[in-house]
Amino acid sequence: MSEKIDWDPIRALARRVIREGAPLVLDDDVRALLRRTAREVGIGDANAEQALSTDEGALELLRESSRRITDGSNRLMDALHRMYRHQKAGDFDSARQEMRDVLSVEVVPHYREVAEGQLEDLEDEP
Repeated sequence: MSEKIDWDPIRALARRVIREGAPLVLDDDVRALLRRTAREVGIGDANAEQALSTDEGALELLRESSRRITDGSNRLMDALHRMYRHQKAGDFDSARQEMRDVLSVEVVPHYREVAEGQLEDLEDEP
């Protein structure tokens, strides 16, 4: 993914709708935001379109997109922290394993790219 990702709009929408209980109004802008975000979090176009065909489906798409962003971010940040700790201790095998563990479960392309980049950076280490 070469384009810059901006998840602030989807986070704001999720906060209003999921946490504060505001209605999800499916206008063209919200549909476009949900489609774009679905792609960015690894949800296929066909699944996103099917979800957008009903209000309930759109709400579930918002929930799932928000969950993937949050869970993936938490997983990656925790793993990066552990990886840096292993690196500092000179344990590069464990540092690499932290990123492999992320890659074994992560579905969000952006987070996968970060983990892959970290793993590549560790290739030159013992």
